[in-house]
Amino acid sequence: MSSTTLDSTPSRRGAHAANGAPSGGPGRPAGAGIGPGPTFLRVLNSEFIKFRTLLSTLILLASTAVVMVGFGALSAWGTGQFADAAGSDPQAAEAIAAQGGDLAVTVPTSGIAFAQLILGSLGVLLMSSEFTTGMARSTFAAVPKRIPAFIAKLVVVMVSAFLLTAVSTYVAGLVSVPILDNYGLKLDLGSSQSVKLLLVNSAYVAAVAAIGMALGTLIRNSAGGIMSLVGLFFVAPIAFQLIPGDFFVEARKYLPGNTINPLTAVEHVPETLEVWQAALVLGAWVLVPVVLAMVLLKKRDV
Repeated sequence: MSSTTLDSTPSRRGAHAANGAPSGGPGRPAGAGIGPGPTFLRVLNSEFIKFRTLLSTLILLASTAVVMVGFGALSAWGTGQFADAAGSDPQAAEAIAAQGGDLAVTVPTSGIAFAQLILGSLGVLLMSSEFTTGMARSTFAAVPKRIPAFIAKLVVVMVSAFLLTAVSTYVAGLVSVPILDNYGLKLDLGSSQSVKLLLVNSAYVAAVAAIGMALGTLIRNSAGGIMSLVGLFFVAPIAFQLIPGDFFVEARKYLPGNTINPLTAVEHVPETLEVWQAALVLGAWVLVPVVLAMVLLKKRDV
């Protein structure tokens, strides 16, 4: 009858540990191989990987670029037609004069309304899909503090929205230049006003994406979040315009969708917010729902 003999000699690592030597090896403290948890950069990298590998995300990003460039080209053609009509139509000539005579400068940003809807919806989906698919359990099991994951998602969606809007606006400008040239209109993409429009509109769309993500976190439902976004940016301005009363006339200025015009205007338009006021209002519309979303994300169950 044979028996199996077990080696009672402790391993080198175990022997060092038993003798009080640090298990991390020479020059390394004990437990050096065990980190304190996921760092923010690692969380940010993981969120970026999830963002760029989702087919739905890529479709929405591509759709935004196509819409921006397409509406830029369509707006260039329409602006050229309008400029031609101004030669024989006094009312059209007055409309051009009322806008300073430079209609071409706003052509590349003519698709911003659609870009804010698509990328705002992307912001909603980025967080609401975590809850509808159950992925939130895995995400917050890996990042128990939750806030780093939320901030990482916020950084990814805002930076992506800003860069995509900026690039799409510039490409729309490049496509519009030859179309406008056919009608004798000039578009200088390097002018200070063109650069201002590009940067401000890109920052605005990034803010809308942040608001969308906050709504997706608060409502935790994709359809509900997108409808709330549409109501806030598209329905509310129309409703406030139709409802009579000085209160709604004044309150309409403080809706987030109405802050972009004061921010991009060449000169201050009467009865609108000043530039610094519009910037503060838009910042508040981003900050308040984002902070509220983070607070509720910590308190509510996944």
